[in-house]
Amino acid sequence: MKFGKEFVAQMVPEWQAAYMDYNLLKMQLKEIQRFHARERPAAHLVKQKSTLYRAFSGLIPRQKSQRQPTSLSSPDEESQVIVVNSVAQDGSLGYETRFLMSEEEGGEYELVFFRRLDDEFNKVNKFHRSKVDEVLKEADVLTKQMNALIAFRIKVENPNGWADRSNDINRLSSDVAASWATLSASAPSGARAASRRVFKDFLLDVEPTCGRQQPDGSRNGEDDNAIHQNVEEKKPNDFRATRPAPLQVLDRLKINNTLETPRSTIKGFLNVPNRTEPNFNKESLKKVEERLKRALVVFYNKLRLLKSYSFLNTLAFSKIMKKYDKITSRDASKAYLKMVDNSYLGSSDEVSRLMERVEHTFIKHFSNGNRSKGMRILRPKAKREQHRVTFFMGFFGGCTVALVLALILIARARNLLDKPGATQYMETMFPLYSLFGFVVLHMLMYAANIYFWRRYRVNYAFIFGFKQGTELGYREVLLLSFCLATLALASVVSNLDMEMDPKTKDYKALTELIPLALVVLVLIIFIYPFNIIYRSSRFFFLTCLFHCLCAPLYKTRYFHDISVIVDIVTLPDFFLADQLTSQLQSFRSLEFYVCYYGWGDYKLRQNTCSTSDVFRAFSFFVVAIPYWCRLFQCLRRLFEEKDAMQGYNALKYFSALVAISVRTAYSLDRGKINWNMMAWIFSIIAAIYGTYWDLVFDWGLLQRQSKNRWLRDKLLLPYKSVYFGAMALNVLLRFAWLQTVLNFQVSFLHKEAMTTIFASLEIIRRGIWNFFRDENIRYIRLYISDISDIDDVRHDIDDDRYIGFGPIYRGNIWLENEHLNNVGAYRAFKSVPLPFNYDEDEDKDD
Repeated sequence: MKFGKEFVAQMVPEWQAAYMDYNLLKMQLKEIQRFHARERPAAHLVKQKSTLYRAFSGLIPRQKSQRQPTSLSSPDEESQVIVVNSVAQDGSLGYETRFLMSEEEGGEYELVFFRRLDDEFNKVNKFHRSKVDEVLKEADVLTKQMNALIAFRIKVENPNGWADRSNDINRLSSDVAASWATLSASAPSGARAASRRVFKDFLLDVEPTCGRQQPDGSRNGEDDNAIHQNVEEKKPNDFRATRPAPLQVLDRLKINNTLETPRSTIKGFLNVPNRTEPNFNKESLKKVEERLKRALVVFYNKLRLLKSYSFLNTLAFSKIMKKYDKITSRDASKAYLKMVDNSYLGSSDEVSRLMERVEHTFIKHFSNGNRSKGMRILRPKAKREQHRVTFFMGFFGGCTVALVLALILIARARNLLDKPGATQYMETMFPLYSLFGFVVLHMLMYAANIYFWRRYRVNYAFIFGFKQGTELGYREVLLLSFCLATLALASVVSNLDMEMDPKTKDYKALTELIPLALVVLVLIIFIYPFNIIYRSSRFFFLTCLFHCLCAPLYKTRYFHDISVIVDIVTLPDFFLADQLTSQLQSFRSLEFYVCYYGWGDYKLRQNTCSTSDVFRAFSFFVVAIPYWCRLFQCLRRLFEEKDAMQGYNALKYFSALVAISVRTAYSLDRGKINWNMMAWIFSIIAAIYGTYWDLVFDWGLLQRQSKNRWLRDKLLLPYKSVYFGAMALNVLLRFAWLQTVLNFQVSFLHKEAMTTIFASLEIIRRGIWNFFRDENIRYIRLYISDISDIDDVRHDIDDDRYIGFGPIYRGNIWLENEHLNNVGAYRAFKSVPLPFNYDEDEDKDD
């Protein structure tokens, strides 16, 4: 693989704009190469031909004379091509390259190359420095959290035992110092250096030092005396690091209550104060350790990405300078790469030292000193594609296609559609099996979404907050959907018998119960507690579903500071609630399951659901559930954030709720003209409102001032026609409700089949909506923190999207939108809730 492709593949998607623009510099080098090929072809041929007229040097190489006169001037000075100087740029240190050969023919091309090279390097160097400063601040916060954890642990496990051990610890320190002094007097220099590092580590409780040993033994004695003197003089002050954390820190400590439950929400509504004082018991200690453990893992992964960012960019500058030397036949890479190595990007080791310290801390406090166990948690192995998943996906996919063909052939061969029981079958059994069709179609659309998100480097696992290594790929989703489709189609084929028993006038009870058994099987698999069939994904789905059903009782605000609380209801809950609004027909099918098997005579395939007042009343309630969930989520955010946009969004779902309720009333009672007119009015209002919100807010399109007219500034897909086609298709599918009002029918299709087709169109529209929603949220996050200090880094992003400080609301934009949003804010990690909250004023006083 060429370096350019590998460079792009290894990038952090959310930091992509902060990497060196390798392709831009390669294009500039190609301009230089084309100029040289255009201007110097004749000279190259003359030089090649002139070698044919030189004197023959012989077949045996001659030894060069060792007494040749040497030049007084340095070869480096004569061949010097560039001079790199450090300059001040906007209050920070930058670098500027002076090209010394600009007077030569074609020198202007090389001058432009070095200017762009400096711009890219200053961008990378400044971004790296800002991120290092950020992680250093987070390290300070985590240091305080660790001190609090140690004090908390002492209070829980051994509240009165540490005071009596201080004298023993001091005595142990003195014995170790004396033993070390005796050993150093007789040990060789290498052993003294090693023992000196060990003693420093014991004294200061830090990670092993990484410095190299001196090749000679110079100054070892001085270092030994200095260290021993330092131990004797500063032992009362410096030895605090080996003592337990002071318990006084617990006096100004509060517990961050991040576990938001319906009970806590009700208490908050009733103004019941929440308990923030810590409970010193083992259960509380375990919860605190788990939260701090997770924070350290996320912090360590951030350090790994930052180290990879530094390495990749340094390697990219090395590659591009070697290409420059090769094309121009100059020797400029040595001087420029020396500057790169001496810059903050190439010389800073804060990240490496922080990584070592985090490893040391994590292994010591969270893996019981087991390094292999701790490193497995800190550096989990990358998820590998399993061949058996691909095999079974293809196997069940083939079974699905075969069963579909078998179903079509059986229906045609036995002429089932013309039999007397066909209408009864479509009114009873078809709604039962259509539930699985809706679910499988939605899963197929989600698999397609994952495929394109991966192809265009949308970090959907980060956006949805999946636990690392547990997110499902498109192959896994396709495998599950094909398995469910195979089971459902096999049940349909086994239940195609439309002939009644001539004696009992009923159907076979076993085959009639197959749809119900299949639903029960799926529900059992969903709640199965053992670790099979993607347990983490199943439980993640059930958790989000519970949050949707209890939407008004869960907070929905986002935070992005590592030291504040992160609430429970997040993007996956909004995403799932929106998916449920496109599955209204599935909710109706579930309602029909209850009525058909609960109060109907399934042996005779008869039911009174359509005439039951209870069923008709529940029809309004069932279709309203998804919209009520989404409406309550918006209202909760409106209540907490005081954001008017959430009110407008809630109004969109309320209008859709009214429209779907009126259309349900019209479908149950088509004799009244009033219901027909009301269905038209409310449906048109809801459709126009929803379409406008989809295109402008959810997808971020229809921007007249955009660089891509009527689209938006940043696009993932290279073809603009795809966006316009998606907008047109979204408008058409938004108006699929016309079938309900117009009662559109086709002679060769049953009414239930028409309803199923139009419900499937809505699911397809939702699948298309998902992709562009995710792309757009990547660009403009709901909240963008202060990024004004790195505005010059974003040379390709418009300034009007990043104004000033604090949160900027840019609409309720989804997955393409979410991905572009994260890129705009350079956010590659979710904020992690920390267990403790300090009183900073008291810390300063102390």
